[in-house]
Amino acid sequence: MLGFFPRGEVPVPGRHINDHQVRLFMNSRRQFSIAASAAKAAISVASAYRLERDRRLPSEKTVPRSRRRPDPLADIFDTEVVPLLHASPGLRPIAIYAEMRRRHPDLPEGIRRTLERRIRSWRALHGPERDVIFRQEHEPGRIGLSDFTVMDDLAVTVAGEALSHRLYHFRLPFSGYEHAHVILGGESFVALAEGMQNALWALGGAPGEHRTDSLSAAFRNLDAPMREDLTRRYEALCAHYGMTPSRNNPGEAHENGSIESAHGHFKSRLADALLLRGNRDFPTIADYRRFIDENAARHNAHHAKRIDVERATLLKLPARRSGDGEDHVVTVTSAGGFTLKRVFYTVPSRLIGHRLRARLFDDRLDLFLGGTLLMTLPRGRPKSHDKHGHVVDYRHVIHALRRKPAALARLVYRDQLFPREAYRRMFELLCGKLAERQACKITVALLVLAHEHACEAELAQALDDDLRAKRLPDLDILRARFAPRSASLPDVHVRTVPLADYQLLLDTPATGTATAAECGA
Repeated sequence: MLGFFPRGEVPVPGRHINDHQVRLFMNSRRQFSIAASAAKAAISVASAYRLERDRRLPSEKTVPRSRRRPDPLADIFDTEVVPLLHASPGLRPIAIYAEMRRRHPDLPEGIRRTLERRIRSWRALHGPERDVIFRQEHEPGRIGLSDFTVMDDLAVTVAGEALSHRLYHFRLPFSGYEHAHVILGGESFVALAEGMQNALWALGGAPGEHRTDSLSAAFRNLDAPMREDLTRRYEALCAHYGMTPSRNNPGEAHENGSIESAHGHFKSRLADALLLRGNRDFPTIADYRRFIDENAARHNAHHAKRIDVERATLLKLPARRSGDGEDHVVTVTSAGGFTLKRVFYTVPSRLIGHRLRARLFDDRLDLFLGGTLLMTLPRGRPKSHDKHGHVVDYRHVIHALRRKPAALARLVYRDQLFPREAYRRMFELLCGKLAERQACKITVALLVLAHEHACEAELAQALDDDLRAKRLPDLDILRARFAPRSASLPDVHVRTVPLADYQLLLDTPATGTATAAECGA
């Protein structure tokens, strides 16, 4: 009996008849009886007789479902919500919900989703026109994109200390070539110039156009002349490589979408690489930069064919790089240093009174006296908006501090003066057990010992041992321990040659050759 029904279907009580079964029954009814047609449509005979009396499809009999409860927004949506939407098209639904609850405390809390759906439907029918994003077709070698992205969410540490940093990210949208450069400070022209030039020289060419965001972070807190100067420098940098400079409109991140979306992918790859590495701590910032470069190189290797195609269309690089840094002229004061961008830097005291040219980079500072490079200092950052930063090398001031050890007690940059944590902790221990003047004198003596005997790290280990034992350092024992050991010098015997032998060489004719016997050898 089961085989009589099509596809083995059997009428089941309570099962709704669909439109397909009704159409199949009606078509079969032209040739077969009611019972046979009902069997073909897998419906009961009783249902077949009902269909004979009423030939409408089930979908035509469906009555729209009415509301099962009163509309909580019936009295307020058209009279209060719609006027708000007209007056402020950008108003968020959550703000409208809070306002309606304030106006009508008797409204239930559960109307939020209903209100959000109603507002969404109203905006679809009556709301303003929305911006349309037009997908672009990128040509090889036409454009390169730059942007900065914050990397603090990766929780990277260097030598155990949290690294707050950004990445300068460069990308060619046609081939997918990427280059990233670690930025220790904020967005600035210096960071942009250094990162962009590193990317171009690693690529081996330059695109026809370079686009970046509006440099809002770099422009912030700058007056009009400085903004114009920054614009001119950016245009000059692009002109040096033959690129046309461009910026997307402020607040329109999607105009730089080919790199904005790549930020997320690049961060995800870094997060995966850190998980595979099993450790987010790096010994030095150079090791972390190497990690970033290796990750970018692996990505570029996957796009090698398209990169080779695009590289053939790039502009030829100039003979040299443009200036990466930002030049400033500073004067070394009697404090043994100079202040640049709210950071105090120490230099050797012999430079007091001299004017130096400082070339500022994102992570370092090159100092020139005339055309001579004197030294490179790590770049410092202000502690806050109202506190200056300090980059201090105790070797620059230790000779003067040796004559005035009591100045250590209230020195402005005292904490930055100590080369290692052990020296600072020992100073605190000395201040707790001795008079302030005596504590300063011993601490300065320790710094002098570290400097003169080149034992800064070894002395720090010895001080750590004393700190664990909670004992004061013994300067005599430490001086004897780190004093240079006298080494026995070898006896060198030099056999002198009589001066007459040199005269013999002078008297020998040019065509002749003196023999060893003639020279007394």
